[in-house]
Amino acid sequence: MPNLTIAVLGANGYAKDIGKPGTSSDITFYNLKKGEDTVTIIEPTRYPERLAPLYYAVAMSSAALLIVDAITAEFGEMVVMLDAQKITKGYIVLRNYLDASQIAPLVKGTVVEKYAVTEDNPIAIREQLLADAQSLRYDGVAGKSGVVSVDHAFNVKGIGTVVLGGVESGTVRQHDMLTVYPGELTAQVRSIQKHDDDVTEAYESDRVGLALKNISADILERGMVLTNGPGIRVSARLNGMAHIVKYWPEPLKEGMVVHIGYWMQYINGRILSVESGGDWHMPNLTIELEKELAYLPGNSAVIHYLDGGRLRVAGTIDL
Repeated sequence: MPNLTIAVLGANGYAKDIGKPGTSSDITFYNLKKGEDTVTIIEPTRYPERLAPLYYAVAMSSAALLIVDAITAEFGEMVVMLDAQKITKGYIVLRNYLDASQIAPLVKGTVVEKYAVTEDNPIAIREQLLADAQSLRYDGVAGKSGVVSVDHAFNVKGIGTVVLGGVESGTVRQHDMLTVYPGELTAQVRSIQKHDDDVTEAYESDRVGLALKNISADILERGMVLTNGPGIRVSARLNGMAHIVKYWPEPLKEGMVVHIGYWMQYINGRILSVESGGDWHMPNLTIELEKELAYLPGNSAVIHYLDGGRLRVAGTIDL
């Protein structure tokens, strides 16, 4: 069965009453399992003081649970991040006597407008998420290259190098030879775990632990991409049409330092050129990155501007 991954935003620690705590750093994972139905829950532990954890939590997810205690700048930023990453499935919990009519004008025209308002009941939410996981179906294409985006890497005594990450595309199997980007190193899959169970393969939407041979944990880091086939491109220069969010106050400019988010990569870069044409909300941008980005052509990446004040999510760029 496919795994449901959901970001819980707006109240760090809320997910502890829904799932079992797992790996924790600037993001915290919680796991929920009933039979073959599995849910991975992610909270951005270090948000709002840091924007990257919010990006990571949403980037890894296909659904969201938004806890709203007050209408704040952070609430607006979370809505914009969810919209930029097209998280169309979600739930809203309203607290402190807020009602749907108060947030409706703020989410109108975004993906959050379609989220279902649900009661503040972690037990009921747990059952709803398991039901959502049960309803999922894997729509993978036979022969499609498997891609895993790494979020943690470490050495385990008696096992060796282990990476944790999400399967972004296709299928990864035990004994596969994987290319590691950027850098084009190689590693072999020794074993695969999903929610602490040993399996022989994992596919799109799964959260996995991969034990790897022929590579050291010391050279692996968050954002690296593992794949068993062709298709990944790597570049330190991006050129494509950007889609600036409607709430952004002014055009992007040459020389601005931005951060590009794609999968678990969050890379610093500088805008080299801006060609706006008739609409500054849809400019063609050239961005030079401080290191290479590994990506699948045809996707989009999120543009962050950390000096943006109350809103730091500027939009997306086509890859």
